[in-house]
Amino acid sequence: MREERFFIENTPAVVYGDTSDMAYLFVHGQCGCKEEGAAFADIACPKGYQVLAIDLPEHGERRGEASGFNPWTAAPEVQAVLAYMKSRWGRIGLRANSIGAHFSMLALGGENLCKALFVSPIVDMEQLITDMIQWAGTTEEQLRARGTIATDFGQTLSWDYLTWERQHPVQNWICPTAILYAGQDNLTGRETVERFTTAHAAVLTVMENGEHWFHTPEQLAVLRAWERENI
Repeated sequence: MREERFFIENTPAVVYGDTSDMAYLFVHGQCGCKEEGAAFADIACPKGYQVLAIDLPEHGERRGEASGFNPWTAAPEVQAVLAYMKSRWGRIGLRANSIGAHFSMLALGGENLCKALFVSPIVDMEQLITDMIQWAGTTEEQLRARGTIATDFGQTLSWDYLTWERQHPVQNWICPTAILYAGQDNLTGRETVERFTTAHAAVLTVMENGEHWFHTPEQLAVLRAWERENI
């Protein structure tokens, strides 16, 4: 498959597929990288789309940098990427995983995208952070006093992060959206994703025995079939 690698400002990017007027932006989740977009491109490119995938801060080619994997850094970068895409493609869609979907919704509210395909999206980050505070056996008051709290499940809780999310909710998400959700998702509860689905007239597909990270052969088969159906 044809690949074109370059930078959009400081963001590493790769475009998969032959020249077209249509493209999807692929945004990975935590611990991901732009190269994950190649599997999606295998499905999207035969349908006439190119796929542009990027490395979010501290991921992929950007490991070790100190920019911060947070919404106030990532969302403006996604906005800059979309501005570039508008100069190159006439029809633009979005394919995003997990926290990448959250960053994308913060960045692209009000944008006239043709479609958004979300896999295990974080649709309510404030809820997730307050859940993690409970999982860590601490309180908001303790977090406010300490600033940050390391947890035994690998995440560092941040009072600044929680405050930022409360001050910057996702707004004006108007893009037609399809969601693939795992019944065993340990980050976003069923009620939370169903509430988002209703509020935004999204189309929800549930793999009951799936996990937040779709990675087993069975899960990946469901994921690829869902992508083919929804592109």
